[in-house]
Amino acid sequence: MQAGKDKVISFHYSLSVDGQQVESSVEGGEPLWILLGHGQLIPGMEAGLEGKSVGDKFDLEIAPEQGYGPRQEGQTQRVPKKYFPKQGKGLKAGDSTILSLKEGGQRVVVVQKVGSSVVDIDLNHPMAGKTLNFNIDVQTVRDASEEEIAHGHAHPKGDGEH
Repeated sequence: MQAGKDKVISFHYSLSVDGQQVESSVEGGEPLWILLGHGQLIPGMEAGLEGKSVGDKFDLEIAPEQGYGPRQEGQTQRVPKKYFPKQGKGLKAGDSTILSLKEGGQRVVVVQKVGSSVVDIDLNHPMAGKTLNFNIDVQTVRDASEEEIAHGHAHPKGDGEH
């Protein structure tokens, strides 16, 4: 079976940027489970997984335009500490963290400066403007259940458990 829209795929990966490994599921980690075609991955990863089968191992280079986009200057903002899950405690310049949005949801941001009640952040994703180099090892490809398609994500155990 080949990966495509409405297929559940699990895979191990290693991500390198500028020759440095920054993330990996390989050493003792669980594979990533994804419902393809539902916007869960950056566009270059979705396209790179299309047509793959169990046992496929491959390298995938993703340009910024197909990853987290180009870096945009002037994307800074001053935000009250209350919008950070850790209430801004322990944050320091250079940290990547999660910003809780007023309208719900979350966004990954980079801390530029921490004040007593506010945090200056860069709204660019930490990987914006970077070429991403993945090493992929496909573990599973299967048809998604109706429930997975309705929920818009994979259920790794196939039982609807989240």
